[in-house]
Amino acid sequence: MNTDRPPEPESFRDSIPTVDAAGKRIWIYPKKPLTGKRASPDAVNFYQYRNWLSWFLLVFLFAGPFIRINGNPILMMNIVERKFSILGVMFWPQDLHLVALMMITGMVMLVLFTAVFGRIWCGWVCPQTVLMELLFRKIEYAIEGDAAEQKRLDEQDWDPEKIRKKSLKHGIFLLLSFLISNLLLAYVIGSDALIELITDPPQHHIKGLTAMVLFTFMFYKLFARFREQACTFICPYGRFQSVLLDPNSIVVAYDYLRGENRGRKKRGQSMDDRKLEGLGDCVDCNLCVAVCPTGIDIRNGTQMECVNCAVCIDACNSVMNRLKLPSGLIRYASENNIKNGEKLRFTPRIGFYTALLTVLVLVLSILLAQRTSIETDILRLRGTLYQTQPDGEITNLFQARVTNKTQTLKQASFTLLDKKGSVRFAGDLLDLPPLKDEETILIVSLKPSEFEGEQTPFRIGLEIDGETIQEVNLSFLSPPPEQGK
Repeated sequence: MNTDRPPEPESFRDSIPTVDAAGKRIWIYPKKPLTGKRASPDAVNFYQYRNWLSWFLLVFLFAGPFIRINGNPILMMNIVERKFSILGVMFWPQDLHLVALMMITGMVMLVLFTAVFGRIWCGWVCPQTVLMELLFRKIEYAIEGDAAEQKRLDEQDWDPEKIRKKSLKHGIFLLLSFLISNLLLAYVIGSDALIELITDPPQHHIKGLTAMVLFTFMFYKLFARFREQACTFICPYGRFQSVLLDPNSIVVAYDYLRGENRGRKKRGQSMDDRKLEGLGDCVDCNLCVAVCPTGIDIRNGTQMECVNCAVCIDACNSVMNRLKLPSGLIRYASENNIKNGEKLRFTPRIGFYTALLTVLVLVLSILLAQRTSIETDILRLRGTLYQTQPDGEITNLFQARVTNKTQTLKQASFTLLDKKGSVRFAGDLLDLPPLKDEETILIVSLKPSEFEGEQTPFRIGLEIDGETIQEVNLSFLSPPPEQGK
């Protein structure tokens, strides 16, 4: 058995397994993964674990818009109105810096996770993979059969059997795509707005209906035709993988020290005889390639198209079990682990990502702790300067927008904090409905004795229930000194 990896042809890295030399699509027919008694009883069946995780994620995905925490959706990304609800905490346009920081923190977390565990996000948690492999693909297996039957059905003429099966499959795909498009819309506008959109007459929501139809056909094309090409052509994560991984990263890997040289097992040939002939444990059954949803050969090494779904591990383990050999010829391991037997090490790069993530989480926590539930923005009313009143006081006009981020009705008022004068607006108190923002015009009056030149800095306080919760620094415009005398 070889102790060094044999030289391999690198031509496979110059092409995509789903496209031929002429640029024509090569349709992938992945073989149905093994589960239950058909899989290796002596090894972990990753596909079964992915099934359990995927059903949990699907339930959460479809129930997410309807789950409320403190009256807010558990997740809502209303980009149009710039309102975001994350774990029941509502973020408004004034909080966009917090949302951006959360996204950056999530990206750094994903980078750290990839540097350690490879592209496992794609194979286990990514909504594209969960919906494609654990929902649409299962429906396809149930209607058209396994890989060989699907290929036979595609190659045969359009007879009643093919028409019936294709119509049933694509009809279900369209229905699911419609549900997914509604689900996506619910994550954008909220479940209440979606229910209103569905129950109202269609002519009242032409734009929403048009968007829903377009998204339905987009998802249908994605899951019925585009499939794995979304991971290899569109998603940038696979491209980033090449710079995020190193020989210490844990990925789906083929143990070439144990498997090479590969060769088919002859009838009656024992594994000891194979070793005498210089052959390894890989019997070149090609089952790891047959079950791969992206059509790669994992024995060629880590590739951009690999999503770490582990179906090749289950397939190989089932063969090893039949040959009464140890499992793990293909397994989750690092290059250093396979070549040198090293365990996962805390490298300087992992240390840098961990430190950066710690700083981001700390800064984000501080900013979230300082975030107020009611916030105001005050700007000078456009097109105005100052007005001189009969009693000699000077007034400036400001426009105030107050946002109530809570679920309860609040009443606000304004007061001058560091100058003698007054703040007037319509009414004694400003009513703030839950999860709404209100605007009002503030009339600020100052006595000439308070002026510090043509521009006087001052502070206005926002009061809720008699308590000042926010201070806003502003500038008061006044006449030139000689004009004010």
